[in-house]
Amino acid sequence: MSRLAAAADSRKLADARAFLSAAMTNKITCLDGLDSATGPMKPSLLNSMASVYMQVSNSLSMLSQPGVRSGGGNRRRLLGFPRWLSKKARRLLQSSGDEYDPSEVMTVAADGTGNFTSVTDAINFAPNNSIDRIIIYVKEGVYEENVEIPSWKTNIVLLGDGNDVTVITGKRSVDDGWTTFRSATVAVSGEGFLARDIMFENTAGAEKHQAVALRINADLAAVYRCVVTGFQDTLYVHSFRQFYRECDIYGTIDYVFGNAAVVFQGCNIVSRMPMPGQFTVITAQSRESPDEDTGISMQNCSILATNDLYSNASVVRSYLGRPWRIYSRTVVLESYIDDFISPVGWTNWDGDQGLDTLYYGEYENYGPGSSTDGRVAWPGYHVMAYDEASAFTVSSFITGQEWLDSTSFPYDDQV
Repeated sequence: MSRLAAAADSRKLADARAFLSAAMTNKITCLDGLDSATGPMKPSLLNSMASVYMQVSNSLSMLSQPGVRSGGGNRRRLLGFPRWLSKKARRLLQSSGDEYDPSEVMTVAADGTGNFTSVTDAINFAPNNSIDRIIIYVKEGVYEENVEIPSWKTNIVLLGDGNDVTVITGKRSVDDGWTTFRSATVAVSGEGFLARDIMFENTAGAEKHQAVALRINADLAAVYRCVVTGFQDTLYVHSFRQFYRECDIYGTIDYVFGNAAVVFQGCNIVSRMPMPGQFTVITAQSRESPDEDTGISMQNCSILATNDLYSNASVVRSYLGRPWRIYSRTVVLESYIDDFISPVGWTNWDGDQGLDTLYYGEYENYGPGSSTDGRVAWPGYHVMAYDEASAFTVSSFITGQEWLDSTSFPYDDQV
């Protein structure tokens, strides 16, 4: 909250809504974790949570909804930097591994040639609550570990040698006793997290059900040229504002899920062959209130399948998304959709749950699976106009113009 107090007036409202929306999401996560708990204290704990979060919900509803930014044209933001970003940080964010000055970065190397042999050790060594970016260069190698970046480890930057050679891998799953939240191979709670040129992997397999490769519940987080691969529940975009650019994301069921305000640009979204009798579904967005500024926006992405799923597309149904919560919100903009996606496009979660309150939209997509003629006839489904689509761009949806320039990651800020 100290950042909210220090923010410019133009950012205060957007930040406040982001924080309150994240608090609402935390409530749902806590309740999910308590679902299987027992004991005499459980009822009183649930009652106290309900009371606290009623106040959060009321506060959120009292803040005015932000307006929709509009404007003509389609322009790309160049790799600019705000004045406060140091020259050293600019250079480091744009460098390759061979150019890093060892005095300015921490190096992780599995072969023992760096400062650390594990990513976890580097995270633990990093200063707490840093206002400067902490650059951790993760050299080529396979790192078998579960990495936790807690909330007090802010502005952590993980830079790899390439998303095919720098691999952080784990295999936790719900079937092996972890909650979905705790199953993540890499879990990020520290604000300002950046990652580039790394693979995040969960190898538990489809038979282990929910098994997260990457979970981010941190504000102003951005991921560039990374691979996130798993099966069910691969990428947990839990909360706050997030951005993914030119990433490859693989999974089977609900493999992009959560309640962040998140934009994907130029990403390959790749559905994998599920277990026998299952279908595939890309998104499961969990917005619970119409007051939350959250949702999943996919812009200029490619929605594809693995070869074995293409071969079985006649028997395995595949969908763009389904509503985890009743105000689920997901849009697909200007993207290529291949023909393995069912003509109806979207599927339900449980009966008619959320079908009249959700917001699912498509705007100027192309490819053999992009026709909207046979799409679902739900009240919440929309073939979007320009102004509607503009509300889900980087500038309008995640206030990206305020913070993405400082990352050196490219982005497009309009449809």
